[in-house]
Amino acid sequence: MTMLMTMATQLHPGPWHEDGATDAPAWWPVFPITFGLFWVAVVVAGFYLVRRRIAAGAAQADPMTRAQSVLAERFARGEIDEDEYHTRLSTLRHGA
Repeated sequence: MTMLMTMATQLHPGPWHEDGATDAPAWWPVFPITFGLFWVAVVVAGFYLVRRRIAAGAAQADPMTRAQSVLAERFARGEIDEDEYHTRLSTLRHGA
């Protein structure tokens, strides 16, 4: 029987080492947490990018919003004054 136990421990020592060592590396408990956080970050980034693309598509699809945006940009750059901005904005909103 002792010979069988000796052969078994030589083939596969198992977790019963006399020094208390295990086969798992020291960083092993951190790996599942890091792996999980990575996939959470991938999913969150995916939702963010999809939502951003949908919002950008909606803004481009509405010509009124785009026209008001261009008018606001021209006013911000100083190409038109405040009176002209309000006149053109009123024209956009209420028609000619």
